[in-house]
Amino acid sequence: MRRVLLRAAMVCGALLMVVSCGWGGDGTAAGDRPPAAPAGVTAAAGSSTSVHVMWNRASGKPEVAHYEVYRGTTMVKEVPGSDHMVDITRLKPSTEYAFSVRARGADGRLGPPSERVRATTPAATASDARAPSTPERPRGKAAGSRAAQLSWERSTDNQGVASYDIYQGDSKIHSVGGAQSATVVTGLRPGTRYSFTVRARDAADNVSPASVAVRITTPAGSGDGKGTGLAPTGFRASTHRTDGAYYLDLSWIPPDAETIDGVITEYQIQLDRQPATSLVWGGTAPREKATYSFYVGREAGVTQRVRIRAKLPDGTWSGFSAERTVTTGAARP
Repeated sequence: MRRVLLRAAMVCGALLMVVSCGWGGDGTAAGDRPPAAPAGVTAAAGSSTSVHVMWNRASGKPEVAHYEVYRGTTMVKEVPGSDHMVDITRLKPSTEYAFSVRARGADGRLGPPSERVRATTPAATASDARAPSTPERPRGKAAGSRAAQLSWERSTDNQGVASYDIYQGDSKIHSVGGAQSATVVTGLRPGTRYSFTVRARDAADNVSPASVAVRITTPAGSGDGKGTGLAPTGFRASTHRTDGAYYLDLSWIPPDAETIDGVITEYQIQLDRQPATSLVWGGTAPREKATYSFYVGREAGVTQRVRIRAKLPDGTWSGFSAERTVTTGAARP
């Protein structure tokens, strides 16, 4: 079963749940409104007393001065606008927490909260002073000009690995759960050489030595969005008419499940480069070919540009697919 989470003004009233409507602007200048809610928020337990919270960097206007991270309704961290992750510490073991993020503009205006995400800290371990083994055989490759895919062999630990920390040089830039052995690092620069290492962490906050460094050079070219190399491929778009209404019919090939270490369950569709619909598979998500159709109005001769991107297993967005142009009422190509 698929359910729609947000859509543009053209499809308001036709889909299941409205989150935002309208993409044509409301006459408000960028400097007269607060920042938008941060997207792609994820939370993963780093140990029995800490959770790593990440989100996508905001782009465009207004400029973000800093982000505020909330546990429930309480603000627990504030980070500069250039950051997009933080470790929340001093938590209780075996406890579920809910986190959200808000952006504050340079003028002091606070934007709306992001979607709330949850993470449960593992149970505490008594008298554990042994660190996990070093992650072995780390490897990686560029995934477009702004992202890199990393993988490694899982570490061993007497109490179990709680998470893996990814470092760029000496700086921790990412964290994933202990059950994962791959991730995608986004927000990189085209034509740039990077060095990544991986460390394993257990529930008692014991950290392994760093893995061997993985050196990756992103190809030149600005790309189109993050993780361009992981974008949906084979994207096609057409329209059909039923009972006097027009529908947009889409098909695409999802990013390879083995490459991204997971299956894509959520996509964002844009019309004329503005968010129109996000869809989530509630059942088994397609791996080889995906199709989707949604209502776009009753007027013939309306031309729109459409493209799609995938939400990756680590909570970040892939790059966009190729862009297609469709016109309601036009003959199928």
